[in-house]
Order: sequence, then C-alpha cells, then structure tokens
Amino acid sequence: MNYKYASKEALITERESLVKEYEQYKAKGLSLNMARGKPSPEQLDLSMSLLDSLNSADACKSENGTDCRNYGELDGIFECKMLFADIMGVNPDSVFVGGNSSLNMMFDTISAFMTGAVYDDVEPWFNVPDRKFICPVPGYDRHFGVTGYYGFEMITVPMNSDGPDMDIIEKLVSEDSSIKGVWCVPKYSNPTGITYSDEVVKRFANLKPAAKDFRIMWDNAYAIHDISDTPDTLLNIVDECEKSGNADMPIVFSSTSKITFSGAGVAAMYASKLNMDFLKKRYTYATIGYDKINMLRHAKFFGNYEGLKKHMEKHKALLAPKFSTVINKLNENFKDNDIAAWTNPNGGYFVSVDVYPSTAKKVVELCKQAGVVLTGAGATFPNSNDPEDKNIRIAPSFPSVEELSLAMDIFCVCVKLASIEKIL
Repeated sequence: MNYKYASKEALITERESLVKEYEQYKAKGLSLNMARGKPSPEQLDLSMSLLDSLNSADACKSENGTDCRNYGELDGIFECKMLFADIMGVNPDSVFVGGNSSLNMMFDTISAFMTGAVYDDVEPWFNVPDRKFICPVPGYDRHFGVTGYYGFEMITVPMNSDGPDMDIIEKLVSEDSSIKGVWCVPKYSNPTGITYSDEVVKRFANLKPAAKDFRIMWDNAYAIHDISDTPDTLLNIVDECEKSGNADMPIVFSSTSKITFSGAGVAAMYASKLNMDFLKKRYTYATIGYDKINMLRHAKFFGNYEGLKKHMEKHKALLAPKFSTVINKLNENFKDNDIAAWTNPNGGYFVSVDVYPSTAKKVVELCKQAGVVLTGAGATFPNSNDPEDKNIRIAPSFPSVEELSLAMDIFCVCVKLASIEKIL
C-alpha cells in the first residue's frame, strides 16, 4: 500500500494492524542499540594479536633505532607515517601521527586557527566575530559540535548524490571572507555513504575563497572501509590542490579507530609545510610526543599497506551482511510505499534514511519505547536542527545480524506508524 494515495479508511485499518504489531514488539522488552557506528566485538577481536607484538626491549625500537618507550619523535615514528601516507596518498614527510583520536586532532586544528594566525596579514579566527563554517548536510554531528563549540555560525549546504552542492559552496566562499572552512567526509560520507565525484573534488581544489586562511577539513575516515566488490574511488584532494595552486587549503585526517581498536587506535593528519609548521608550534607545547609504543604495534601488526588491506577484507566479511540486512528490510517494506528513501553505500559505517517529513523525531521515540536506540533525529544537522525533521542515521555495525534484522523490523513498523499518523 502506498500511504500517500490510500483512502482514509484504508489508512485507519492499516494503523490498527500496525499498532498491534508494535505492541507485540514492546512486550518483548528488547534492548538493541544502533545509536553510533561502533565496531562489533567480532571486529575488535580481529586485532587482538596486535597486543602481543611487542614483548621485549629490542622489539620496542623503531626501524631507525628510536626507543619507542621514551620521549621524542613529536610527529610520530616513520613506519607509522609510511602506513598513513599510503592510506591518504601523500608524502610521509608531510604526515603527523598523533594519539588515538582523529576527532581530537580536528578539534586541535580548529583551536590552533582560533588562537593563532597562519599568515602575518590575517587575524586569528577568534578575532573574527562573525566567523562561519560550511557544513554539508546531512553530515557528521561531532564535526558540527566542534565548530559549534568555537562559536561559528554553521552554514548548511545540501548533499547531492555526488557530494556537496558545489554551486552554493563556490558562491559562498568567494563572497564572504568570514567563512573560514568546510567540513568534508569525502568517501562513504557520514551518514549518506556517498563518495565525492572527481568533479566535486576538483571543484573543491579550485575554490577561490575570499578568506586567505580558508581551510578544507578533509576527514577521510572511511578511506579503506569498503563493503562491496565494486568499491568507490576518491580523487586525491592533495594532488588536485597542488595542481590548482591551493596546496595550503586541505588538511587531511585519518585513523585506525574502526580498523583496530576504537579507543586505542592511531590517528594522523596531512598538512602542507606551511600548515604543518603552524600546527607543530601548538603541539610542541602540548606534548613531548604521543604513544609511540602504540604506533609501533600497529606498524608491526599490519607490516605494510598490503597487510592493512588484507585486514580490511576481514572487516568487510563481517560488515557486508549487516548492510545487506538493512537494505533488504528497507526494500521489503518501502519499495512500493514512498514514505521513505535511503542510500545504499559501497562502504563506510552508515545508511541514511529520509522518512516522511516531520516524523523523524516520532520514529526515533517510537523505536526507543520498543527497545531500539537510534541516533537522535536531527543529529546529522548543526545544532540538531533538521528543518524537515526527516533524516535518520542507521548504524548497522554493532548488533549481530539477527539483532539487526529484528531492530529493522521494529524500525520499519515505526516509520509506517508515524507516517500514517502524520498523513491522517
């Protein structure tokens, strides 16, 4: 039944049936959580032998003889730089390897630009009272949280099937010097799962911002997180920016948070020499060096980039059936009922679902009452303000396939119930 074209009587009858089904789910007393893109225990188990890779003093020395138990090497050990250079497609000399959190590195980067000036003829961002940041939506809630924390006005730009609307972005940044940057998750974007097209990447690289210190925060969190045999490919933003004379514009971030251990991985960033020298001034005072033991463990565990890719095949084997479960359930329930639309990504950690307008909050609340916890409605927009109240982020990774199947059954019932009530 297509609810948009059904009679009132048919909708009332359908609602009665759905309410009965929903009450049966509630009576089960379930506790299923799909609120965040957490790796499952089985995924974490894949990296347990990493902890056994260093068991002597000699084993704790890096290739150049650095004792990783001691101070030093502010920007990380070389073998770990090499690993991230391969992930990001950049020169290892331009890589800074930090702690366990790329989000922390992004926060510190914004903080550095807030308190210092990368050029002599610009002001620190703190001194720009009407500072703004571009936020493609739907997007990553924690990105928005960082710029919200620092008092930026966050300008939303819609995501298309090939990336953010570049017509809007080009116009905005060329006309307003108070716009200081843009958030990007360019491959398997959070939450839509789309990958920026070559054209979009080239248009980013060729931006002509009014602000000399405009920066592209390129969070390539899912660079190697494929779940399909036909994975997406992403053009290298660093190469394209160098071609266009905008080498200082991108700052690229990556981590092993969803590759090894989410709470004990390794994070890294790429920046041009100008940006890196600027950022290192901050890090020089913030730390004597990050956890080189953890860096070395990761480098030894993977061996090289080929070893890393083989490891990701194991993740793919665990994740692909879960994404298939989500997509199959959505197809079964909404293929002929256009009250919902969704993405079908080739990788990453999320599926984005647009439900009937003005019902997302209701759907999330109904799911919660039935024992299924989802990311809060609106979280994929700055200040949790989805103007159409329709986007919901599904995170399939943590539950088992059986739990996920049941959670999606409940989700679909809730979407139908909320839609019928809104239409009526």
